[in-house]
Amino acid sequence: MDENPYRSSLADGSNPPQPKSRVRSVAFMLLLALGIIGLAICFLLPAVRTARPAAYRNHCVNNLKQIALALKSYSDTYHALPPTYTVDADGKPLHSWRTLILPYLEQPRLYESIDLTKAWDDPANAEALKARPFVFQCPSAIDQENHTTYLAVLTPSSCFRPTEPRTLSDITDGTRETMMLIEVDSDHAVPWMAPMDADEALYAS
Repeated sequence: MDENPYRSSLADGSNPPQPKSRVRSVAFMLLLALGIIGLAICFLLPAVRTARPAAYRNHCVNNLKQIALALKSYSDTYHALPPTYTVDADGKPLHSWRTLILPYLEQPRLYESIDLTKAWDDPANAEALKARPFVFQCPSAIDQENHTTYLAVLTPSSCFRPTEPRTLSDITDGTRETMMLIEVDSDHAVPWMAPMDADEALYAS
């Protein structure tokens, strides 16, 4: 045979592969891959930004549904909606309806830890105030510690009465036609245990 198949490629004068060219090739491929990933992120970011507010909105709507179901369960038990807030012997507001429906939001232990004979901001209820139930939080609102943006509508023709319960049969316009709860912006958020809701003072602000 004229040609030895086992002869080194160097024997015929050919040059060996250059390590630098391989490094450059690998570096180029890495840069190309990073560029593609960067472009993909740029295309996906608008979709993520659009999807996040929609997810937050769905979460808040679900919270309102859970609160409404809890109010319905409270009404089934006591045959009336809770008062907007409770009062002491002197008529001083003590606790919000949000506190009263805790057992129907799967929060019986939190409810039992609250001293209903003392005001919501009394030191005896300080620990309970810190444990804001998740259902009272809307992720789309600017976070304010121990605050909620879910308020009861408190007007002469609304579902709630300030200090007394109201039966569903008293709502002559029908429950589907009468506003019970609203979600306000962060500027109008209130401490979740506080006897504060959407009354005329809120509408005027």
